[in-house]
This record gives sequence, structure tokens and C-alpha cells, in this order.
Amino acid sequence: MACAAVSCHAPPGPSHAAAHAEAMPPGHEIAVDVDRAELFCCVCRDQVYDRDFDAAVVLAQTAASTLPASASSSGGSRAVVAPENLRKRRRVDYRPWSPDPRERALMGSFSSPLESVPTSELPRGLRGLNNLGNTCFMNSVLQALLHTPPLRNYFLSDRHNRYFCQKNNGVGGNVSKRNVDDALDGGHGSKNGSFCLACDMDAMFSAVFSGERMPYSPAKFLYSWWQHAANLASYEQQDAHEFFISMLDGIHEKVDKDRRRPQSQGSGDCCIAHRVFSGILRSDVMCMACGFTSTTYDPCLDISLDLEQSQRGSVKATSAKSHHSCNGEAECMNSSQNSGIPTLMGCLDRFTRPERLGSDQKLFCQQCQVSQESLKQMSIRKLPLVSCFHIKRFEHSSIRKMSRKIDRYLHFPFSLDMAPYLSSSILRRRYGNRIFPFDGDEPDASNEFSSEFELFAVVTHAGKLDAGHYVTYLRLSNQWYKCDDAWITQVNENIVRAAQGYMMFYVQKMLYYRASDKMGAS
Repeated sequence: MACAAVSCHAPPGPSHAAAHAEAMPPGHEIAVDVDRAELFCCVCRDQVYDRDFDAAVVLAQTAASTLPASASSSGGSRAVVAPENLRKRRRVDYRPWSPDPRERALMGSFSSPLESVPTSELPRGLRGLNNLGNTCFMNSVLQALLHTPPLRNYFLSDRHNRYFCQKNNGVGGNVSKRNVDDALDGGHGSKNGSFCLACDMDAMFSAVFSGERMPYSPAKFLYSWWQHAANLASYEQQDAHEFFISMLDGIHEKVDKDRRRPQSQGSGDCCIAHRVFSGILRSDVMCMACGFTSTTYDPCLDISLDLEQSQRGSVKATSAKSHHSCNGEAECMNSSQNSGIPTLMGCLDRFTRPERLGSDQKLFCQQCQVSQESLKQMSIRKLPLVSCFHIKRFEHSSIRKMSRKIDRYLHFPFSLDMAPYLSSSILRRRYGNRIFPFDGDEPDASNEFSSEFELFAVVTHAGKLDAGHYVTYLRLSNQWYKCDDAWITQVNENIVRAAQGYMMFYVQKMLYYRASDKMGAS
């Protein structure tokens, strides 16, 4: 860095850093965020990531942390203590800036306060999350979960009380709020193994919806998750989808163990994680020789979808359903399909399309009593309250011994009708007027809830496979907000449509409108 200019950047107001870059000759576009020790692009007005710069930051922090005691300014009376696990540290510690008297005088004389959005106009619960060292993958998923209507209602209505939970797990005989908070600070992962992700979620909901606007540090939750997923306990960048599944598994494992009863993920009643996100997939395998069909059901917390390789072969198949899948977005979807742009409905069509298993994948037919070629088709037996769609953007090939990220744009609607992908609809198309029951006297679970969903959160990934950044877009009171770690900004819906979606969260339309009405009334 050759320029010593210090400028501020406070979105959505004017950026003095960008103004400085525009006023200077080329070469002043990149600045250093002194609080986060990250590179900032004044043209993009966003953080940029550079592996060499990160390595230099870690090296400087390592050198500063390993100075001998004699090098301290107090004459050796206070030694500089090295971090507990230096190899895991990927970022310097976050230290909030506070001006000294001289700086306060300068700001009062030569600056004017920027206009900001009044706090009363922001939805309750909209609070940034501090990056604790490559934890944007965690922050992005937590922002989506904190604003998932059924999950939010569960924790804010005190359905999981962390004080009672810790008391039942033997944290202490005389349990008070202070004792439990101390246990949550340092008790998780101790010898008694008293960590509870649901307790940390309860504490996080209380903090985020308290009305405080300063960024929150989810350190307690991160520590508890490390105890549950020890193989992922590091400051390395992790996959947001892997964290999502691991976190829900941790909540389910703890709550189900405390209830001392067998697991029942298929019913979705075992814990709050499965009650909100659990659905049931149906798999039909039909023998190509005799037509015998074998059916299996599997619970799922999300649906992982492959990006369409080519739209040419699926345009006709998707066009028949496109008017069912979007409300008010049919023209946009048709243009996307005609231009070959992958769509979420096209991915769902591909997921539920019959797939012919080749001769090298013959399966044993119970009726023919020999292995035969078969036809496999997936469908959705039961819809969850909240549907999470994971787009497979990361490819790992063991044959080519390489990994890559798929940067293709995916069009996703704000309103989605899942009716064409339900087992009842697919069976009706397969058999025509001959409606077959699912399994004996089993009722049609697809009619238990509405098939219409509304998008409320999008987790995006920008960058490469090994060096990227996660950001979440939240839809609150029909307005979109960008959650980039500690920064919360209001954005236009076109920004969301153009984002590179990695995980999309849809909630039942009835629950979405109820949540919007309550938030608007508050």
C-alpha cells in the first residue's frame, strides 16, 4: 500500500473511500479495512479476498503473538501470550474502534453525521453477526434460520428454555440465569458433555430479537457446534450446506436423547428441526420387463438439485408446468427457459423425471426373480413446513482427481407451487384416471399442507471453490435485506434475482403471510 489516506465507508450513505478512489489516478481502488484486516474494493464497494494478503496477515499476527516478554512496552512485566491454537487462526481478532478525545474533536469540526435509516423502520430481529474467523458459512445459515417463521416462533415462545434444559442435564443444583449463562460460556464441551445446540439457539434468538442493533458474536454456538462436529472444528472455510445439515443433526440428536425415546425422523415429530424441515421422498423402481414397482420412503431435511446441463431437452417438459410454479412470474420464467438459463423448476423437473438405469445397474425383481433393467423415479411424498433447496455447485471427481465450482446462473422464483412434484401428481400423470392408493390404507400425505411456498431467504456463494464468501438475502415484510456478516443493508429485489443462489429457503405461503402480518403489526 502506497497511499496513506484514511477514508470511511458507511453504506447505504456516501462512501468517502470510493470518492477518494475516483478523485485519484488509477491505483487507488484497493484499500485495507483496518478493523477486519481485509481488502476492500472501492469500485465494487465490497470485500475482496486474496490468498497472498490473508497469508501476510496471518504471518504478521503470528510474529506479533510470539514476541518475547522483554519486547513488551512495560519492560517485560507483561508477556505477549500466543494464541491457543495458532494454526487454526485465519483472521486477526476483531477489535471495535473507539475514537480518542483528539479524534472526537476532529470529527466534530470537520465532519457531519450521515443520514441513516431509523431503527424503528427496520424489522425486529435484523441484526448482523460478527465473523469469528472464516465463519461466513455459519453466519449465512444462521441468518436464514433466525428468520425461519416456524423456528422463530418456537424459540421466541419459550418452547425450549435453556435454563430448564441445563437444570435437567445437571449443570448445577441451584440453577439461575447467571449460572446457566456461565455454563453456556464455558460449560459446553466439558467433561460432562453438557453442550446443547438448542440452548445456544435459544440464547441467540433472545439476543437477536432483543432490539439491540450492534452486531452479535455467536461464539457460544460456534463452540458447541465444534463439540458436536469435532472433524470440522477449525477456522478453515466450511461448506454452508454441510453446516446446515450438521447443525440440524446436532439439535435432533440432543433433543431426542434427552427425551429417552426412539428416533422417528420419518414422522417429523421427534424434534423442532425435523418438525420444520423434515419431508418424505418417495422412490419408485419399476421393472422394465414385467412392470412390477418397488416403493421406498426416505425422510429428508432438504433437497439437493443438480444444475441443468442443457435446457434444450427439458424446455418442453418444463413449459407444461411453468404456469403452476410461479405466481406473477410466468413471462420471466418462459423467457429464461427459452434462452437456456437454468431454472429452479427445471432442476425439480430433472429431479422427479423418470431415470432409466443402465444394464450395469440391474436390480433384482421380486416378481421375475432375476435382475432386470429398471426405471427409477423420485417424487415428494410429504412437504415440510420449510423447504430448503441446495444447488450442487461444487463438483468433486475421483476419476479426474479434480474439484471445481459451477458458476452458472440459476433463476429461482419468489413464489413456488410444489404440486407438480408431489407423489400424488406424478402417479396421476403415470396412471391417468386409474388412481392407485399409496400403500394400503395410508392417507395421502401430500394434502396435509398447502403446496404453495414463498421465498424468504437465499444463501449465496461468491468466489472460487477454495476461496469464497457466503452472503444471505432475507425477505422481511416483503423487503429484501443483504446480510454480509456484521453488515446489514437494504437491497432491491433485482439484486437478489441476480445473485448466485446456493441454498434457497421457502416457507408455506400461509405461514409466510402470517409472519409478515405479525412483524408489520409489531
